[in-house]
Amino acid sequence: MANIKSAKKRIKVIEVKTARNRRIKSAVKTAIRRFEEALTAGNLEEAKAKFRFAEKKIMQAAAKGTIHKNAASRKVAKLASKLNKAM
Repeated sequence: MANIKSAKKRIKVIEVKTARNRRIKSAVKTAIRRFEEALTAGNLEEAKAKFRFAEKKIMQAAAKGTIHKNAASRKVAKLASKLNKAM
């Protein structure tokens, strides 16, 4: 355990940021999973809506710095490719 006041504060700040990043990553994973479920069910209209939502969540995560912008773009491109193949 840290003894210096600033080190104690850094520990608290890191815990808060870790919790926030975990929530954001979970939301991204859930959005991707729901998109893929709609795609495998063959429901293209729902899949399009889920794709737009997943893309939004991924880009928000990139904007907040939770994931790198190139990783976000790669994820979106992969989902778009899956959607285009299904059409």
